[in-house]
Amino acid sequence: MKQHFVTFLSPGTFVCEETAKPIKDWDIKKAIKMSKSITERYNAKPFAFQFSTRERSAKELDSKVIKTSGFYYLGGKVLTLDEVKQQMPQEKILISNMECNKWNKVIINTNSWKVTQPLMKDDVVLEME
Repeated sequence: MKQHFVTFLSPGTFVCEETAKPIKDWDIKKAIKMSKSITERYNAKPFAFQFSTRERSAKELDSKVIKTSGFYYLGGKVLTLDEVKQQMPQEKILISNMECNKWNKVIINTNSWKVTQPLMKDDVVLEME
């Protein structure tokens, strides 16, 4: 038995709020449409989503994740470490985190609340209207 899911990420107090929903297949346009109906605490709206596929055999009680996508960011501004240092020199913790974790880029999204996340090689920034 196999099922696909899309997990939406929204800004949270300490960690991201997550809402997972079943989806027929890894359809980006459908996930974008679904994201518009998600509202978390403090009216936070999704800034990204990730697809996953779960599977289990007839003998297994719980399923396990067998495949995940990168994150799909619902718009945002991408900055390199050098750009963060130039444009946001007061952000010492962000700069330190980028250097220590070897993050080359971050994405800053303001769909609802400002969120800054590392941008990894499999992640995609979608053009939003």
